Amino acid sequence: VQLQASGGGLVQAGGSLRLSCAAPIRTFSSVAMGWFRQAPGKEREFVASISASAGSSYYADSVKGRFTVSRDNAKNTVYLQMNSLKPEDTASYYCASARSQYGAQHMSDIAGRSVSSWGQGTLVTVSS
Repeated sequence: VQLQASGGGLVQAGGSLRLSCAAPIRTFSSVAMGWFRQAPGKEREFVASISASAGSSYYADSVKGRFTVSRDNAKNTVYLQMNSLKPEDTASYYCASARSQYGAQHMSDIAGRSVSSWGQGTLVTVSS
């Protein structure tokens, strides 16, 4: 399954961007979804995740209070609203679907091991 992420771009510090991820998954409404990011020279890291029903969400400490993850199960799409962006948020952002046995909290706790499918990255560059 190929997830399609979009919405990245160049933004000044303090600005906002909204990422979208279209997920052509037949069971989309039954799987947790997440966002990860990878900065140049660094390992991929967890950013945010949301449960299948959107009842629970989890965030990395570095983005809490600034980023919001949401989903529209009718459109098979997950979003990441990013506000108050900082230069250290510069990275390629990847959406991911969780394996059926894992939930949103697992995506936070065990990151990549919980992932079933990855999307291609969308680059976010925050200038100072």
